[in-house]
Amino acid sequence: MKFHFAPVQGHTDAAYRHFHAKNYGALTDYYTPFIRLEKGTIRQRDLKDFSSDLNSEVHLVPQIIFRDKDELNSLVEILKENGATEIDLNMGCPFPLQTGHGRGAATIANDQLASDVETTVKENPDVKFSLKMRLGFIQPDEWKTLLPHLNNIHLEHIAVHPRVAKQQYGGELHLNQFEELLKVSTNPVIFNGEIHSPDDIRHTIEQFPDIAGIMIGRGLLNRPSLIAEYISGKDMDKEHRLELMLKFHRQLLEHYSSILCGESQIISKIKPFWEYAESEIGKKSYKAIKKASNIAKYHSAVASILS
Repeated sequence: MKFHFAPVQGHTDAAYRHFHAKNYGALTDYYTPFIRLEKGTIRQRDLKDFSSDLNSEVHLVPQIIFRDKDELNSLVEILKENGATEIDLNMGCPFPLQTGHGRGAATIANDQLASDVETTVKENPDVKFSLKMRLGFIQPDEWKTLLPHLNNIHLEHIAVHPRVAKQQYGGELHLNQFEELLKVSTNPVIFNGEIHSPDDIRHTIEQFPDIAGIMIGRGLLNRPSLIAEYISGKDMDKEHRLELMLKFHRQLLEHYSSILCGESQIISKIKPFWEYAESEIGKKSYKAIKKASNIAKYHSAVASILS
């Protein structure tokens, strides 16, 4: 059973991945937040994140998001020129800023683009491709347009979030559709979505024993020890989890304090890392972190987590 840390924009950058692996073990494959074209060229900060020295001790796969054949092929070529031998194709992002431009989950029912993806994969045998998707944009059976094309090529895996884009991250999981996709896919399928505890991992594997792995994003931002706990076979007590989490975030703060100028830059960078952690650290501490306007107040808020 392989584990994959789903990328989250603004959170899982090179430093976050590095210190997560350092504290919890490199037990997962990591992915860059999606890389895209901006005004016809790749964003330099995306390339910097992909090529950072902090990635040296993790297995990192760059993820790209695209709306047509030209964007897809340009991104593949640029990443190959920068040393990529693995590329993950994002066809699952539900955010309107991307789907409104025809990217992410808006591509699932695009038969022409599905054919272009098939062609691009075949034309780049030196690259290992994987793909991240939802079941659809509006309807949970839209995957049936994409999958026949994916079945004609070899992918390392297909990571499937069993919702449609319009649901964002709420509402029912369409598990019957996921099970049907799992049965007919010729490529390994990974389950992605609503994994928040080691028990959630166990239950998912029991329900879908044929999956090739599990991808977790928000669940790991809330409980960074999640995969390590499952693999060890023993859940950590809450105090131990929080102590490790504080150590992890302290290292992130030290890192960014060494490369950013000024308190405002540092505090603006570090506070968002707690965005998904409210249920783990408590509502009171989370609110205090959000309100912290300087480093002293930030330290005080973080100290309250164990008080």
